[in-house]
Amino acid sequence: MLNYKLILKIIGALLFIEALLMSVALVMSFLMIDGTYDDSDVPGFLITIAFTFMVGLIMRYYGQPESEVMNRRDAYLLVTVIWIVFSFFGSLPFLMSGLMREGGFTDAFFETMSGFTTTGSTVIDNIEKFPSGLKLWRSMTQWIGGLGIAFFTIAILPSLVRGGGVRVFSAEATGPIKTKMHPKLSTNAKMIISVYLFLTVACAVAFWVEGMHPFDAANYAMTVTATGGFSPHNDSTIYYNSVLIDYTCVIFMFLSGTNFTMLYLAAVRRQAKNLFKDTEFHFYLSMVVMATVIVTLCIMISGPQYGLFDGFRNALFQVVSFVTTTGMFNDSIHDWPRFTWLVLFLLMFIGACAGSTSGGLKSVRAVMLVKVVRNELKRMLHPKAVFPLRVNGINADASQQVTLLGFFVAYVMLCMVTYTILMIFDNDWIDTVDAISIAISSASNVGPALGVHVDNMMSWAELSVPSKWCCAFLMLMGRLEVFTVLVLFTPAFWKNE
Repeated sequence: MLNYKLILKIIGALLFIEALLMSVALVMSFLMIDGTYDDSDVPGFLITIAFTFMVGLIMRYYGQPESEVMNRRDAYLLVTVIWIVFSFFGSLPFLMSGLMREGGFTDAFFETMSGFTTTGSTVIDNIEKFPSGLKLWRSMTQWIGGLGIAFFTIAILPSLVRGGGVRVFSAEATGPIKTKMHPKLSTNAKMIISVYLFLTVACAVAFWVEGMHPFDAANYAMTVTATGGFSPHNDSTIYYNSVLIDYTCVIFMFLSGTNFTMLYLAAVRRQAKNLFKDTEFHFYLSMVVMATVIVTLCIMISGPQYGLFDGFRNALFQVVSFVTTTGMFNDSIHDWPRFTWLVLFLLMFIGACAGSTSGGLKSVRAVMLVKVVRNELKRMLHPKAVFPLRVNGINADASQQVTLLGFFVAYVMLCMVTYTILMIFDNDWIDTVDAISIAISSASNVGPALGVHVDNMMSWAELSVPSKWCCAFLMLMGRLEVFTVLVLFTPAFWKNE
């Protein structure tokens, strides 16, 4: 039986945290950025913070469960509801600003869900007209969602529930193989968060040294390390047109797409050799190298506007941006040869490493799928032979392989359902390529779309209301690895046992 009061109690505690985080953005609203002062977002923040705190207080008051023990079903429901609730309350400052065009709550919720899931799709045509507080909150939603809303609170979960941290981690963590550095989950979480904080601060300092305004440096650093892609400027990194900034983005996007556990072991415990021996990292690095070479050659051959240096820089930037599902851009990909679109499609569908902030299918799943196909071909020639599926020496049993194939099928089917909805409601604006691109971008939490009528530099404001809600829901499912959300729609989940 679902422990609803326990779920209320935990969500109430998490709403206090969200209210506190919004207070940071509120403080920014009172500061002068670049010589300008705009506090028009202050009333919206004040009302939202007070409302969020009150609701959290009510949930804590009524959330007094008879049992403090969390079961698996409680964890799945909690994780899904947390993301929806956070997105609802996080959207209120945008809604109250009156700057969300005629889209109202739909646009505000879409923007916030896109932020928390680190997708980076936007319905804002001109972010530069927004007050600094809202810009910061927009970037913070991606930074908070980078490792997962619940992941940041695993350290406090043991004080709320017994055994809940492990189940919540399992429900929200990405990838088919979970790796731990420490037997105590809260300690493990703090180690990974320390890597996340270090990358964010180092990235911000690098941007500042390279000439960014401190406010921009903080915003870009949060969205780069979260592999989210939101920018305080309409033109992303094109705004600065800096070679140093582009390469800095590449470095930190690539690191943020690497398994954080492996990064911690390599940097702190000096086990860098293990990182380069890791099968998933090999696949990830190989994708980046091969795709960069292919895209560089394509855009150089297509026209004289790209020399070797600029062609390589732009190709590397976009390859890393798409494979890590960051979605930042330093050039208009719409003008590139169509073959490069196919390469970028494949990259954003696969994604970077599990255990990172990136989205997509994950490189480790791609490796496993390749090995499944290889084993089936061998089995055709040797029907009685047994071919194990190993990743880094760990054997994936039959149940894991079934889960892998089930995930892949569900992932593709969800993209096709979204594609169908987009074609029904928006076929007067987009075509097949656009719809497929938007669907994959939402499911993989990438952000930009590629197509004839949409490109990486456009907002999705023109999408119909049903399409926006469908894409927002797909973003959530993509971020929570599909099954965590899908299981809630099965009758068995709600049966009392």
